[in-house]
Amino acid sequence: MSRDAAIGKALEYFDDEQGYWADLARRVAVPTECQIAERLPDLYRYLEEEMRPAFEAIGYSCRVYDNPLEGFGPVLLATRIEDESLPTVLGYGHGDVVRGQEGRWERDRDPWTLERDGDKVYGRGTADNKGQHSVHMAALRSVIEARGGLGFNSKFIIETGEENGSKGLKELVAQHKDDFAADMYFASDGPRVDIARPNLTLGCRGTRNFDLVLDMRAGGHHSGNWGGVLANPGIILANAIATLVDVQGKILVEGWRPPPISNSVREALKDIKREGGDGAPEINLDWGEPGLTPPEQVYAWNSFEVLAFVTGNPDKPVNAVPPRAHANCQLRYVVGTDPDNIIPALRMHLDEQGYGMIEIHEPPPANDGRFAAARTDPDHPWAMWMRAAVERATGQPTPVMPNSGGSICNEVFQDVLGIPFVWMPLSYSGCSQHAPNEHIIWSLTREGMELVTSVYWDLGDPATAYQP
Repeated sequence: MSRDAAIGKALEYFDDEQGYWADLARRVAVPTECQIAERLPDLYRYLEEEMRPAFEAIGYSCRVYDNPLEGFGPVLLATRIEDESLPTVLGYGHGDVVRGQEGRWERDRDPWTLERDGDKVYGRGTADNKGQHSVHMAALRSVIEARGGLGFNSKFIIETGEENGSKGLKELVAQHKDDFAADMYFASDGPRVDIARPNLTLGCRGTRNFDLVLDMRAGGHHSGNWGGVLANPGIILANAIATLVDVQGKILVEGWRPPPISNSVREALKDIKREGGDGAPEINLDWGEPGLTPPEQVYAWNSFEVLAFVTGNPDKPVNAVPPRAHANCQLRYVVGTDPDNIIPALRMHLDEQGYGMIEIHEPPPANDGRFAAARTDPDHPWAMWMRAAVERATGQPTPVMPNSGGSICNEVFQDVLGIPFVWMPLSYSGCSQHAPNEHIIWSLTREGMELVTSVYWDLGDPATAYQP
């Protein structure tokens, strides 16, 4: 059998209404909202009723591990060892999703029902991440059917808490390190940089959330009788935030700015374009760090965001000086930024600027959404092999991103397992993940099925196999 035969099997499955569509529809229908405690049984159901049977049907043994942190989602590890002398590739997907946000989708769509409109297929988890790990599962099965085996060893993680910051995953993998041990890592999550061509991604930015709070008095006071003699916490907090970034978004906090972008990263990004597809917002070219291109801003630099800002009652304003102001904030940061200095640097900056009265609140560890920045070296043999494999499939140069703009649990594979990781995103930046109207592009997903199958075929072909 040949690579073309394996790809043919994968595409036949994808095009069959009882194949990929039916499997994805069942998986989307499971409301795996990990941020809702009452959904914990649904997280177990996704692993036991969807993932376990699918993996066991193609010769994997499966184990579901309880999360070491109480109340957080379980993790499934599927394992297929064909020969101890062969290299082992570790795959990953997350079965959990963000809240469904029922009632907010266009055309009153149900987030738990797969629905097609032209080339777009809607449903919560289609892009993030059920649709993507379902592609990998089908590609592995197609190679096994075409070749009679993979030609390498395979392990695959399906976790159910990524949208909660992968709480407990690092501890779980460390406790069962031998079970999860592998030589390299290949998975799909997130969007392509350019919808028109595939790219590989070698890491992620870290993320740190915190709140800035100024609580000045017990209640509001009439703005006519007291305006001008009572300090307004909304105004003070707004001015404090203006010292963190300038009017064009340049970060001003010492300790929040990463080291200069390396020549290798600049070289990797020089031909990259941000193409989000239909419905994507227009890029503000004058926003962020001066002198950087949009790709450098997102993939090689840090960004500060105010996610929400509340003072008084915006829905029902009254003529009163508000007593309190509260801003939800976030720093996305690249490798080279000291994560342990993010909050101390902020505290020092606010104090030096005369805003010692503003409190910094960090969310509880169970719900802080924190990820560390991590990256595989672009010159690592696994990164170079993956690039060559995709280029064999497409016949075109493959962009290799130093990291994505978002965040995920790469530090588990870097710090605990010590293996190189490479991602192949199968979605696009206009997919509305984390928002109402989440969707995949059907033709793009079909292309992804072909590419992932090709990579797995080459990994087990003696003529092209990777040797760690």
